[in-house]
Amino acid sequence: MIIRSEQWQHIPVLHIVDQSKEQEHIPTVIFFHGFMSAKEHNLHYAYNLAKQGIRVILPDAKLHGARSESNDEFQLQLRFWEIVLTSIKEADVIHQELKAKDLIENSTSIGVGGTSMGGITTFGCLASYDWIDAASVMMGSPAFTRLAKGQIAYAERAGKELPVTPAEREQLFAALEQVDLSKNPNRLNRRPLFMWHGEQDTLVPFELTNEFYSEIQQDYKDHPERLGWMPEEESGHAVSRPGMLASVDWLAQHLIAR
Repeated sequence: MIIRSEQWQHIPVLHIVDQSKEQEHIPTVIFFHGFMSAKEHNLHYAYNLAKQGIRVILPDAKLHGARSESNDEFQLQLRFWEIVLTSIKEADVIHQELKAKDLIENSTSIGVGGTSMGGITTFGCLASYDWIDAASVMMGSPAFTRLAKGQIAYAERAGKELPVTPAEREQLFAALEQVDLSKNPNRLNRRPLFMWHGEQDTLVPFELTNEFYSEIQQDYKDHPERLGWMPEEESGHAVSRPGMLASVDWLAQHLIAR
């Protein structure tokens, strides 16, 4: 198995692939890490995908990993949605680079996945791009606008002064609505989607993801095998090993069989 540290345009990535399949057009997954994490922290996902014959690209999000700057956690929190929206745009940059490097062709199946902030990013990518064939989300939320409003309200209740004007808030909410999959569920277009979420999650509300699952179930009535939902009653904001393995196997099943 090969693990390469590469620079794709302005984006640092880890490129993981089985050595025997390096030059082949094989199913490919772009996998996004969480808040205050980095690309190498998701190598266990990449390993378990690559050993099933899938190429994996792990990018560093803006202000994270090799792209980090001297920001503390609060400063990063203030830029959370800027980071998410940037990652959604950069998913398309990575997709174009995959084509330019002749690593995929038009028939190659493409998956996207992520944990926490990376799972939120994945939902935004599903709302934005029809080239995604399957997705796997761990402790993410598709309800961007509701989540952002909740984060702002929580910070204000905690007495934190946010350097954001009312006009800037409305501008942010308008931008988020464009990629808010909970407001645009038709953009999912019945593509294979797996979701894992701990019911005790205090950072990304379980209820929002559970509500979304209930809302889209009807859309999958003719193909229920395309919709995976794995809540874990005792888990919080940390993916269990069974959850990690289930998410990986889901992507492999739907990308390789396509």
